[in-house]
Amino acid sequence: MEFPVADPGPERGEGSLLQCPYCDSEAMHKLAQILLPGLAAVCVDNTTGDLFRKPSIVAVDLRKEMVDYVMQRSETFISDALIESEANQDPKNEMPEDPFEIISIFMDDFSSMKRNIIGHVSGWLLSDSREDKIDDFVQEMEMTRFWPLERREVIAEVLLKNVDLKTKFHCPEKYENEERLADHKGQCSFRPVTCPNDGCRATVSVCCMQNHDSGCPFKVLLCEQNCEKHLLRRDMDRHCVTVCPMRPMKCPFGCDSSFPERNLEDHCLEFLQPHLLKVLKVINKKGLTAEELKECALLLEKNDDLGKLAKARDTRSLTNVVKDLEAKMKGTIGHGMFERRISIT
Repeated sequence: MEFPVADPGPERGEGSLLQCPYCDSEAMHKLAQILLPGLAAVCVDNTTGDLFRKPSIVAVDLRKEMVDYVMQRSETFISDALIESEANQDPKNEMPEDPFEIISIFMDDFSSMKRNIIGHVSGWLLSDSREDKIDDFVQEMEMTRFWPLERREVIAEVLLKNVDLKTKFHCPEKYENEERLADHKGQCSFRPVTCPNDGCRATVSVCCMQNHDSGCPFKVLLCEQNCEKHLLRRDMDRHCVTVCPMRPMKCPFGCDSSFPERNLEDHCLEFLQPHLLKVLKVINKKGLTAEELKECALLLEKNDDLGKLAKARDTRSLTNVVKDLEAKMKGTIGHGMFERRISIT
């Protein structure tokens, strides 16, 4: 499904050619997101230790300066990179190709230029206090919509195209007329489309849709633990940990078994005798031998007409059932016989 907004107009290339306007929308969004913390760092470092100026006071001026500086650097980046590549054959000094790394370098250079005396102190640059102030100012700007994301994305799109040396993130195609450009745009791998997953509002380039879909929080998936339930990816972790009947658990009676939670009933039934022996060892006060404990367990199970022993799901509940059966057996078997056959409590 095509992105339901006005189609961006073509850009004029060299020789009056029309250039395809599309670029990687997710990369553009990611680049736009790093601009705000970059500005926050500049403002904090510029006003640190100044009692009369706060980051918010200088934000307007520094934003304009930062955008102008980064934009100018980006416009000459490709030509500068090519010149430097020809002059310098050392691979260690090659310019980076990642647009996010490149723009980050530009912003760091600008930030260094604008730091005051305290802002240049290495102890301050590495301190948690600085990071906290930057985070706080980012939140303040987001709350006041000082520099909205949609405005940053306009700048980010230009920056992305300027520094995308190998055209990995934007379309480089150019055409001599509108008709040929329109034909291309209908097939362009960078054309924006909406995510088909219900509830997701993301728009991404066609070439990035597979990557987006692999992590989309609104993608409906089969439970990772194979409980046959379908749910959104964003709900998967909570489901698997809290309510999934296939979530792994250890035996509540302390044996070495582990199994899916829905198999607890089968486990309790299969290992009733070992569980009973564990409980009887704890509540026995007269030091019965192993053989006597086994006899007691068999006798308890024989007199469990309602099957309550196998229904117990933890040590406490099984202990209570055992004590109830003891009381019942003392009344029905006869006290003397019971004491000879079961020396419990």
